[in-house]
Amino acid sequence: MKRLLAAVGLCLIASSPVASTQARAESFITVLTGGTSGVYYPLGVALSNIYGKALPGAKVTAQATKASVENLNLLQAGRGEIGFTLGDSLGDAWKGNEEAGFKSKLDKLRTIAAIYPNYIQVVASKESGIRTLADLKGKRVSVGAPKSGTELNARAIFGAAGLTYKDFAKTEYLPFGESVDLIKNRQLDATLISAGLGVAAIKDLSSSQEVTIVSIPAEVVQKVGDDAYIAETVPANTYPGQTEAVPTAAVRNLLVSHSGVSDEAAYAMTRTLFENLDALAAAHVAAKQIKLDPAATRSPVPLHPGAIRFYKEKGLM
Repeated sequence: MKRLLAAVGLCLIASSPVASTQARAESFITVLTGGTSGVYYPLGVALSNIYGKALPGAKVTAQATKASVENLNLLQAGRGEIGFTLGDSLGDAWKGNEEAGFKSKLDKLRTIAAIYPNYIQVVASKESGIRTLADLKGKRVSVGAPKSGTELNARAIFGAAGLTYKDFAKTEYLPFGESVDLIKNRQLDATLISAGLGVAAIKDLSSSQEVTIVSIPAEVVQKVGDDAYIAETVPANTYPGQTEAVPTAAVRNLLVSHSGVSDEAAYAMTRTLFENLDALAAAHVAAKQIKLDPAATRSPVPLHPGAIRFYKEKGLM
């Protein structure tokens, strides 16, 4: 009888809120970010710190990756709980676009939140003479890591402007930091960087030499033919020496999880994200554009049920 009562007691404890908290305390949360010279990484590190404090005992880590495409494939495989991605990459993953880096439909992906926009920033050394997209012909250009979200953006924007990689004297597939280093060493003329405003790599480059932020006209953005792309502007003085606003394109970023993450965990991650926007903004200025409004619920893939619960509580759904 004592053993039976003890067993019943354990069952009651296991179903209690305290036990639920203890279960969360033993969970692992891996935040999939991007390259260390981009925006995903500092925001991902900040988000992991926030989760580590708000979810007591949870083992939280931030993992540097090649960003969007790798993050989505890792989430589909259950090798991460939340990750950053570009909206167009997410749409390609849901469709199973092999050309974009997805061998089949990634049907386990579930959205946590749509966050800030990625600005597609084409940066050229002043001495290269590049002033327009057409001027990139015959120049040495880096388009981002192969099949990364940035490189997919490069294909779309250059294609809409009537350019192909064959038009360049040399095409490099490099992350932000390495691209900037080559421009500094005069081994590269320009690079396309897709990230939030205030990219550390561009700040570093424009602090060491004169650069041109190349305009992406609204008509080019429209020719992309993808609703994920919108016309935007890089405000004046975003970077050293950039005294005028520059028209460009933007694609919204999202935080994504997968169906294997419990509703409770997804709810906690969504709620904690929006309760700590000030801490994220302190990590990078791009996070100042994250808002709790209906736009946060928009995504090319379904929302996680845990995220839906949060948005319903806030009256957004």
